[in-house]
Amino acid sequence: MMEDPDAFHQDKHSRDVVEKHEQLPPTPPSTDDNASTTSTQSDDVEIPLPPPTYVPSRVLDQDKKTPDAHVPRDPRLIRLTGVHPFNVEAPLSALFNEGFLTSPELFYVRNHGAVPEVKESDIPDWEFSVEGLVERPLSLTLRQLIAEYEQKTCPITLVCAGNRRKEQNQVRKSKGFSWGSAGVSTALFTGVAMADLIRKARPKRKARYVCMEGADKLPNGFYGTSVKLNWVMDPNRGMMLAHKMNGEMLRPDHGKPLRAVIPGQIGGRSVKWLKKLIVTSEPSDNWYHIYDNRVLPTMVSPEESANNPKWWTDDRYAIYDLSTNSAAVYPAHEEQLSLVGGPASYVAKGYAYGGGGRRVTRVELSLDKGKSWRLATIQYPEDKYRDAEQHLYGGRLDMSWRESCFCWCFWSLNVPVADLASSKDLLVRAMDESMNIQPRDMYWNVLGMMNNPWFRVTISREGDFLRFEHPTQPALMPGGWMERVKKAGGNLANGYWGEKLGGEDGEETVPEAAKEVPMKKAGLSRSITIDELRKHDNENDPWFVINNEVYSGTSFMKDHPGGAQSIISAAGLDTTDEFMAIHSETAKSMMPGYHIGTLDAVAQKTLSEPEMHTVSSSGEPEPTFLRSRTWTTAQLHSKQIISSDTRIFRFRLAHEGQTVGLPIGQHLMIRLRDPVSREAIIRSYTPISDPQQTGYLDVLVKVYFDTTAAKGGRMSQALDALPIGHGVDFKGPIGKFEYLGHGLCTISGTERRVRKFVMICAGSGVTPIFQVFRAVMKDSSDPTTCTVLNGNRLVEDILCKEDLDALARGNEGRARVLYTLTKAADDWQGLRGRIDGKLVEKHCPRDEESLVLICGPEALEKTIHIALRQQGWEDDQLLFF
Repeated sequence: MMEDPDAFHQDKHSRDVVEKHEQLPPTPPSTDDNASTTSTQSDDVEIPLPPPTYVPSRVLDQDKKTPDAHVPRDPRLIRLTGVHPFNVEAPLSALFNEGFLTSPELFYVRNHGAVPEVKESDIPDWEFSVEGLVERPLSLTLRQLIAEYEQKTCPITLVCAGNRRKEQNQVRKSKGFSWGSAGVSTALFTGVAMADLIRKARPKRKARYVCMEGADKLPNGFYGTSVKLNWVMDPNRGMMLAHKMNGEMLRPDHGKPLRAVIPGQIGGRSVKWLKKLIVTSEPSDNWYHIYDNRVLPTMVSPEESANNPKWWTDDRYAIYDLSTNSAAVYPAHEEQLSLVGGPASYVAKGYAYGGGGRRVTRVELSLDKGKSWRLATIQYPEDKYRDAEQHLYGGRLDMSWRESCFCWCFWSLNVPVADLASSKDLLVRAMDESMNIQPRDMYWNVLGMMNNPWFRVTISREGDFLRFEHPTQPALMPGGWMERVKKAGGNLANGYWGEKLGGEDGEETVPEAAKEVPMKKAGLSRSITIDELRKHDNENDPWFVINNEVYSGTSFMKDHPGGAQSIISAAGLDTTDEFMAIHSETAKSMMPGYHIGTLDAVAQKTLSEPEMHTVSSSGEPEPTFLRSRTWTTAQLHSKQIISSDTRIFRFRLAHEGQTVGLPIGQHLMIRLRDPVSREAIIRSYTPISDPQQTGYLDVLVKVYFDTTAAKGGRMSQALDALPIGHGVDFKGPIGKFEYLGHGLCTISGTERRVRKFVMICAGSGVTPIFQVFRAVMKDSSDPTTCTVLNGNRLVEDILCKEDLDALARGNEGRARVLYTLTKAADDWQGLRGRIDGKLVEKHCPRDEESLVLICGPEALEKTIHIALRQQGWEDDQLLFF
């Protein structure tokens, strides 16, 4: 029977009393080794056993339309990355109340993609290998692993390196999603010491690392990572291959049927669905080992890390051992404590863990902003197993000799309620046996990893109650003092948690200075007139204006991602709205190098006066709608719903005979104003309407709606909310590619002749592909051939399918349109799976006269870029829209 969880955390030893006249240090609180959860007894030794558990039998509605439709799950889990992939943590109180061991259904999950589906009948024959720099490569089945090697069982805590990341994301958004404080769980794992396998394979002289690879196929290959060989061979490190968790077969989300378990290190090293152990002389070159689970220096921005690969390839920044960390669970977030008729003391409780097998030796709490500290009682349930020499769940408990600590511990402290009532916050910090102590302040980093500053719970007195707030709530769940302070304008990184002591009236926020990237050249004082600016409103030496500062775009025209036309179109104009709405901090930081001066007052006034272009110089209506240098307005005429998240927006042009004026392969910009802030929202789109169509413009848009886990697309949702008849601004054309016909195209202004187009797209990325494909197919005299590889999840996700198929019919000698689905129905006759290098190589082998056009999600573009370069394609043969 499960004991009362609260009893597990109560103090069972009173403190020694020191008389006031004695000049002796206080006696530390005793370490409570007597508490236990559900336990078994062996030779008078009680050990904690798993809490009551159940195996979920129902696939949740959210998962039914995802690649994980075969995985039943617990509905209590909090989803951190939307519906898919599955990344979750349990509610913090529910996790803590289960006790030392976590049930598999509440154990946190970090999945990078789909969960491999393994049939029960295939589990005994699950095969994995030990290879690389070994004298005797091994190939084993799970059946052999269990039958031929000694089985061991031991408790191990796994922690995601992103645990508590939501706090970093409140200070400044990192590249990672928002974990709360429950990215930690503990289980009894049963399996084989990894060292036993490596020893049998006999590593060669230069072997230094063990790389691991799973069966989860991802956009950038199978998930993999590595650890040092001498760590694997050290029995004190406890690295193992596990096939059981809390006495039962691993569940799908936890690596069924075989996983690595790397105690004391971040969870990202414990590879699930294990297929390979590869002994090497260097660390893993797996994409996920290099670009995940690293703590880059705090001054490295997301843009800098994206543009400079050296940060990722420096192995000094790779994370292995966990950092010392702790959190308060009680008081819970939004818990209220009555000051009238309640107890005189309150038991604060929480967890702590160390890294690398180091024991947490103290947990301290402060009620006065860290000026003084109180020592908490610590309970180490893990130590119970050291004295229990027995077999458990088919494996031998073998821990009596090991001093390493691989599990979380629990702390508690009895605090007088009067002390809580007179305090504004409760601070928690932990220290391990190497004197590694949690820092006061956050170390922000681009991936948001290893966040471990003091854990702070705020205390507010509201009448006869105290109300407690944790720093954050996981995912997009609202709440937490950090969110409150940030909304009030506080600077969360000011060293005072965004607040300053304000006396008896409480705390006052310290405003956070706006983060501005300098865009002006230091010391430059040149004044520029309107006449000077007008002399540079051409393609020879284009100048443009941002916030009344003048920049020259001449030297950057060739390298501009949007093509030279983007700069030429802005020549002589104020482009503040477009630039600030579209460009990143990285682009802004480049601007001082192009800064040439400041507009004088007359020029500023002149430039602020709008230009109107409703008729041509002859007085006739303009024949084409788009203008490269000014915004023109069209009215929303109709909205056609294609699917639950896809629309065709039709806009009425100025007159019935007007064409859009968009070259083949080019894009246009759409501008809307935020109805509240009036901030410009600007995005580029490729229309699907025929260039020769008159009177109307059709734009296919995938609407990215807000979800509980993430904000949706500002522009797509704004368009979807527009009433019929509302005006929308357009400008263009933009883009570095233009198709002129018969295989002739221009790229950044340079002519290029191609014989074949390979067109790779996914989702709404089909629109520029469709535009070029239609131009080729509608000209029967054009000898250019096209192969379209169009990837989607479901058949209903394929956009423009009827039009693509219609264009291909009758053009069999010039056109092939191939669709591949990742979640195809049984009756689907097309290809299955994601677009990858093998698919491209099979259907579109490299050709010197070919040009590859690519448009889709970032993950697709990255994967294809790497794959095609490996197949010998040159970068000048690849064009990303």
